[in-house]
Amino acid sequence: MDLLTYDIFFSLLTLTFLEIVLGIDNLIFIAIAISNLPAKNRRIARVFGLSLAFIIRILMLLTLSWVMSLTDPLFYVGDVGFSFKNFLLIFGGLFLLVKSGWEIANDVLFGLYAQKEGKKINMAKNMLAAILQITLIDFIFSFDSVITAIGMTNNISVIVTAILISMFVMLIASEKVSYFLQTYPSLKIVALAFIFMIGVILLADGLHMPISKGYLYFSLFFTVAVESLNIVARKRHNQQSTKN
Repeated sequence: MDLLTYDIFFSLLTLTFLEIVLGIDNLIFIAIAISNLPAKNRRIARVFGLSLAFIIRILMLLTLSWVMSLTDPLFYVGDVGFSFKNFLLIFGGLFLLVKSGWEIANDVLFGLYAQKEGKKINMAKNMLAAILQITLIDFIFSFDSVITAIGMTNNISVIVTAILISMFVMLIASEKVSYFLQTYPSLKIVALAFIFMIGVILLADGLHMPISKGYLYFSLFFTVAVESLNIVARKRHNQQSTKN
């Protein structure tokens, strides 16, 4: 069977890893989008968001010719062509910039973070807003995911399997991500800054000024590592202060 060959297995392993890496953006955004929901509704929104991401990716694969046509230029400005994908990236980038900027302003500049728990909010409205935001971002991020997968292999079974495995891994990891963002506000600011930079990258890509995500991922992991050490140091300091 083809599925048992070394090449297919290696392609599946590599593609699954890439899909998980590409899904980090999606995962962090979902955690941010559901952060204002009551705890009992977060899991529902989280499962919905990741399930929707999987469905959108599969639908894109089934309509492969249509997806690829979205990268064809609609018009040119000089020698630079702009396609539907460009406009989608520009819109998505602006949306992420506004969303993350607003959240950072609420949590830091306006000092509303401590007041959020005491606010009376409309549950249904908040849930609907989170679902709409997740749907939009799922659609935008799915382009990179599907196009990357197609560039690696034309075996649809391998692509679907890799996406399914990556979605399962992210579903397991998503609860931990949400927990850490809720428990440690400083990590939430790091995540918001990451989303802001993703917005800059999407906007730059849409304007044909691509920026490598490698620098972004490195800075994210480095910042999270440093902040994790700060959290551990603060805990130990508080424990020592309590004992004294």
